Amino acid sequence: MLASLVLFAQETLHVEEEVSKTPFYIAASALVAFALLLSAVGIARHETFPPSRAVARGLSFVMLILVAAAAYTAVITG
Repeated sequence: MLASLVLFAQETLHVEEEVSKTPFYIAASALVAFALLLSAVGIARHETFPPSRAVARGLSFVMLILVAAAAYTAVITG
């Protein structure tokens, strides 16, 4: 009886609560949507896209933020 009680106590202590992965799904979906949109615009306007270096840097910055957000949320949600 005591052994089964100890085993039950160990099992209940080792149960971890499932972390919601919703933040990762949102960040990853935003990254994929932005990448697809950027690819479509780049293919359609390949001669004039991006129109300036400032726009290219801005798009690179947005992509960097989205990648960092997806990576961060992947780590914190396990």
